[in-house]
Amino acid sequence: MNSKPDTFAHTGVVYLVGAGPGDPELLTLKALRLLGEADVIVHDHLVSAEVLALARRDAERVFVGKKGGGFCCPQNEIETILVHLAFAGKKVVRLKGGDPFIFGRGGEEAEALVAAGVPFEIVPGVTSALAAAAYAGVPLTHRTHSSGVVFLTGHEDPKKADTAIQWEDYAKLGATLCIYMGMKNLETIARRLQAGGLAAETPVAVVQSATTSAHRQLLSTLGEVALVSEREGFGAPAIVVVGEVAALADKLAWFEAAKTAAR
Repeated sequence: MNSKPDTFAHTGVVYLVGAGPGDPELLTLKALRLLGEADVIVHDHLVSAEVLALARRDAERVFVGKKGGGFCCPQNEIETILVHLAFAGKKVVRLKGGDPFIFGRGGEEAEALVAAGVPFEIVPGVTSALAAAAYAGVPLTHRTHSSGVVFLTGHEDPKKADTAIQWEDYAKLGATLCIYMGMKNLETIARRLQAGGLAAETPVAVVQSATTSAHRQLLSTLGEVALVSEREGFGAPAIVVVGEVAALADKLAWFEAAKTAAR
């Protein structure tokens, strides 16, 4: 990957593009333009069909999706695909759910492109935590309740001795915690946050499939959220928001209200 193959005459370009949380109207104008210009769309599982439908009709589509228990294209293979497409002179959109630089491994792909001498651009997208909170009626910051926000991944196994996330420490920040990919380990995460001093009564919002027609949400507490989520059948893709601001979903859940009114 460090040198350009002799068989390719010229180099194309790769755009690492955030597809947002699912609703195509939340795409940036630049993302929309690039979808209409790209020769190839290399996309993840979480990119919605509605967003993919906006691509140029004759564009090649390459699925490199990652989903628990299903097809998973190894990261190094994704990087190799991007490099070879660029060396073939293609204009490539690497389309990622949310934002490419927030738990999207966009940094790794950008490093691979640099190492190979491939031109690239980063096109930010609306990351899932921002969209999920906004559509659930949860202001992530609030003058009364929270002056800080932390984005965390729950994908690691919190039982590992060498886990990078010390949940007990984050419990002491007094900030809103937005947890991506945390449903599988939610019980352990909630228990460790409580061990760090966060009260069991702390409000928690869980938002599944935010901004899409499958959007749904629940409001619970840190002590009960794992049990309630399991009982209600909540699962990935979902964002978990922990903090006093989550309680505001009780009166600010505009998207749920609009869905109910439309029935």
